[in-house]
Amino acid sequence: MRALVTGGAGFIGSHVAQTLLERGDDVVVLDSLATGRRENVPGAARFVHGSIADIDSVADAVSGCEVVFHLGALGAVARSVSDPLTSNTTNIEGTLTVLTAARDAGVRRLVFASSSSVYGGSKIIPTPEDAVLAPRSPYAVTKLAGEHYCRVFAELFNIETVRLRYFNVFGPRQRPDSVYAAVIPLFARALLDGVRPTVHGDGLQSRDFTYVSDVVDANLAAATAPSDRCNAQVFNIAGGNQYTLLDLLRELGNLIGVDPNPEFIASRAGDIRHSCADARAAADAFGFGCKVSFSEGLAKTLASF
Repeated sequence: MRALVTGGAGFIGSHVAQTLLERGDDVVVLDSLATGRRENVPGAARFVHGSIADIDSVADAVSGCEVVFHLGALGAVARSVSDPLTSNTTNIEGTLTVLTAARDAGVRRLVFASSSSVYGGSKIIPTPEDAVLAPRSPYAVTKLAGEHYCRVFAELFNIETVRLRYFNVFGPRQRPDSVYAAVIPLFARALLDGVRPTVHGDGLQSRDFTYVSDVVDANLAAATAPSDRCNAQVFNIAGGNQYTLLDLLRELGNLIGVDPNPEFIASRAGDIRHSCADARAAADAFGFGCKVSFSEGLAKTLASF
């Protein structure tokens, strides 16, 4: 299979590209390197340096591909709050550009990376896919808009789409060196460096942390599942477990052998209180199930540091 991975120089995308190559697929990576790193791109992949919002770059990258894994995006709620226009251009216009180029190139299926943020803090925990969607940040709005475009393209054109809502993915290659870094690499880096980690709020907000290799498995399964089970559908991708930020700090502290002793500051705009997935739909449609436990995933992540 020949596949395009947008955002393939980034955290999750590079793991998808690497796994595809390891199983013998032909891989093209498209990335602007705005947040990704060139060294993350596997050497055997063809690399196209360009934006997902640039039709010429996308058309070049997608030519001859059977499947597109669309992971290219500007992530982070905080980034979207401070600069909503750039998030809109990259995530919404970029997704529409990728869908259009994929349709025109005769791609069979596009797997779209969406986010649990589209729920906006659901009152139903664990949260199923048919829960009320109430995005609370520009980033979440862009992901929901991308979902709608994927559904519409599957209904109107000869291209299949599958939408995957990730819940707090973590693992190796997740960058701690950004103001918009995710919580696990930030906490891990601080504890390894002997610095007090910073907690926004009281630390009792909970998340459904999902190790990156499980997300990769979900992408590969979604790319090959029977059309009648997944085309134009949306699926939660997570383990269905809840851990507070204080739970996370305790676990990291135990693994490293330090007392976390966090510093508490004000909550961040756009953050939600609790997030936990009902992932039964993905299990039924294409056999998804997390294989890596929270503790095992944290140990693997720390080893990569």
